Amino acid sequence: MADSNEVVSKVDDVLYDVSEHIATITLNRPDRMNTISGPMLDLLSAFLLKADADPEVRVVILTGVGRAFCAGLDLAAATSGGGIGSSTAPVTTNLDLKHTPPTIIHAMDTPIICALNGSAAGYGMDTALGCDIRLMAKSAKLAAAFTKRGVVPESGGTWLLPRLIGWSKAAEIIFTGRTLTADQCVEMGLVSAAVDDADLAGAARALALEIAANAPLAVQASKKMMRMGLSEGFNDHVHHVFLQLLPLMRSQDAAEGMRAFMEKRTPQFKGR
Repeated sequence: MADSNEVVSKVDDVLYDVSEHIATITLNRPDRMNTISGPMLDLLSAFLLKADADPEVRVVILTGVGRAFCAGLDLAAATSGGGIGSSTAPVTTNLDLKHTPPTIIHAMDTPIICALNGSAAGYGMDTALGCDIRLMAKSAKLAAAFTKRGVVPESGGTWLLPRLIGWSKAAEIIFTGRTLTADQCVEMGLVSAAVDDADLAGAARALALEIAANAPLAVQASKKMMRMGLSEGFNDHVHHVFLQLLPLMRSQDAAEGMRAFMEKRTPQFKGR
């Protein structure tokens, strides 16, 4: 039986696993290149929220099974009238996107690593760009194919890409609908590293374990401050950082971190 640090749950097209304070969420629709159906979208959202709410989870890894990370929304279902964005879906301008994966990922305080096991296109690319850290298999590609399909980067790409690589390069990629190799993604700073395909899962887990070994409250507060800093001036930002620092200084983990430093040992953080 799994203990409190190891919980496994499998539900069809998305897998959820927790061990060693790491939640791994895996897109599991390899026969359709992990294209996103409506039920899959709901399940992915639920698992992201579950991981972010779990005090035992300190890092999330988002990855996929098969030769693609995510080839976008399920266009076959959409064009047949049964999927996301189908012509038979009701038209509305009152959209509630609070509980969709890109919005949830952006709002999460828990760090999230995207391990791009294969290529990401459209919605899959936007989802990957929304994660905090990206590692990429050398065979994988990022395909900004939106304008080639007559649409826009609907899930955060127009906000994320200019902030990641600057306006000019983002405009070039989006307007042309260009596909980028792993080496190009590393060169532009879109991913932290490109690794051999067989080494990707191990590299992502090693990085997650390194993050999980640190004080989780401090890591989460740092992510929150980085996110707030995207829309704040410097003076307001340092004020908010100081307000975050005050409760952290009174935490058990801060005391443990300082004791461990003085005693020249590895700290044992509890998230309290």
